[in-house]
Amino acid sequence: MTSATTETRPEPQPAVLVREPTRSRRVGPWVWFVGSRLLRLVVSLLVLVTATFVMVHLIPGDPVQAALGEQATPQLVELRRHELGLDLPLPTQYAHYLRGVLSGDLGSSIVTEAPVSDLLGTRFPNTLRLAVPAFLLVILIALPVGLLTAVRTRGGRGRVTRGVFVNLTGLFNSIPDYVMATILSVIFVVGLGLFPAAGLSGPRSYVLPVAALVVGPAASLARIVRVEALKVLDTEYVRAAKSRRLPPMLRYLRHVLPNMMTASLTFGTMILSGLIAGTVLVENVFGWPGVGTVISQAVVQKDFPLVQGVLLVLGTAVLLLNMVVDVLLGVLDPRSRIGGSR
Repeated sequence: MTSATTETRPEPQPAVLVREPTRSRRVGPWVWFVGSRLLRLVVSLLVLVTATFVMVHLIPGDPVQAALGEQATPQLVELRRHELGLDLPLPTQYAHYLRGVLSGDLGSSIVTEAPVSDLLGTRFPNTLRLAVPAFLLVILIALPVGLLTAVRTRGGRGRVTRGVFVNLTGLFNSIPDYVMATILSVIFVVGLGLFPAAGLSGPRSYVLPVAALVVGPAASLARIVRVEALKVLDTEYVRAAKSRRLPPMLRYLRHVLPNMMTASLTFGTMILSGLIAGTVLVENVFGWPGVGTVISQAVVQKDFPLVQGVLLVLGTAVLLLNMVVDVLLGVLDPRSRIGGSR
């Protein structure tokens, strides 16, 4: 009997497609991450410019009539409106405004006829002299207070400490900045006479405005830091570090602080952005020569170009702060760069 021999042929293998490296792999995640944030910043700035233009023009009343006074003749009012371009259609005014912003020209004040950029150039540095120290103090106070409170109250311990912390931070966080500024002024200026009542007249004039800006945001951020620190303290790697008998301070700085910074900064950015808006109100309480007093007067006088300029500068500062913190989060936590690298 003959057996038929069958030749075993290898099954055809699917063709292997060699794909070219995608653009995101060629460029790198950091380039895409930073590029996406810059694009988001540009879009946000365009929305901010449009929003300020529309919002200011919704304010009722004639700004030219308010600036010239009730005794001004209709012919003078119309002439001034023509000089300022306020008699043009709104789309044309917006195009001129956008072109001026891109070239660094924010227009001229209706009341003083001075360039808005010059007015802000002299006042905005004074606002930064309050906002920057307040920003740093919020971080320097909230991080250690929140972390130490978490250590003391971990696992249900330190009920008294937890009660004092929760009640005090809740109280301070519920007081608006301008109310805190008024309280500090009444106590330390009117009552005790320890600090100047208004103006920028030396180092002591910084104490009360900065304190009014710091109390609420520091209390709110400290609460967030405590919650995030409690989560990190219960992780395996922190318990492993404790089992290696690392000194507590080294354990907190090396293992706890970096791992809680991502979430703390994410929530803290919203709090610190509100600090810039609080600066405007606090400046009016203490007569601080910053943009806060400028915008309050500009709103009353219906000085559209000046109001637009102040809102644009403050909004830009908030957007830049958000971008800086976003990039910082990308450095601290590479996982946050995944969305920006696609």
